[in-house]
Amino acid sequence: MDLKYANRTAVVTGGSSGIGLATVRKLLEEGANVALCARTEGRLMDVASVLKRDYGDGRVLARALSVLDPEAMNAFAAEVKQTFGRCDLLVNNAGQGRVSTFADTTDDDWRAEYELKLFSQIHPLRAFLPMLNEAEGAVVAVNSLLALQPEPHMVCTSSARAGVQNLLKSLSVELAPEVRVNSILLGMVGSGQWTRRFAEREDQNQSREEWYGNLARKKGIPLGRLGDPEEAAAAITFLGSHAASYITGAQLEVSGGLSRSI
Repeated sequence: MDLKYANRTAVVTGGSSGIGLATVRKLLEEGANVALCARTEGRLMDVASVLKRDYGDGRVLARALSVLDPEAMNAFAAEVKQTFGRCDLLVNNAGQGRVSTFADTTDDDWRAEYELKLFSQIHPLRAFLPMLNEAEGAVVAVNSLLALQPEPHMVCTSSARAGVQNLLKSLSVELAPEVRVNSILLGMVGSGQWTRRFAEREDQNQSREEWYGNLARKKGIPLGRLGDPEEAAAAITFLGSHAASYITGAQLEVSGGLSRSI
């Protein structure tokens, strides 16, 4: 299937590792120019160097910034406009989960989590919306199954994720018909935070495959394993493409069947 990314430009936040980086690579493979951002400059520049080597220097733009800094996002958008002339797809991928119960979540924790989850959507969209409108483009947000299926040990993140999903649904109506807005809802994907938890496992003799397999069985994932970042990237790339031109306001679960809702 030709997803028609040639001569188009995608922007990926949180693009230097995990699902973000897998998405950058997938979009480049499909022919898009890609601008990516992340907070850690050293890692981002190392990643950008490899991407430019593999896909061409003129097709990759990388900038270190925080999505919580609106001025930095506006400057990034201006540079994308100057470099590529357009933005056809915005992938909002920044942010990870906070493990906490209601009893041990402070007021500052609540504020920080809501600010990160909501404004990591709001600031990039504000910055790139003029170009998205002009291109009749798309937004794909990387959200979590927690938005629909909360976990008591992640009460703060679950609540914020639900708020993000509500925001995206509203945006899919307000921004139509020029801009499509969709999301993926992740279950357990073996990206950065699970890699860190694996490194901190109690039994250090347990292999990654064994630890992930036991985790999948414990969580009741019907497919019996954690997902790969590349599988999430494939879903994002589809939703952002012309192949999904009549899809907006939708959420695609990438969870291995973990969802219990219908």
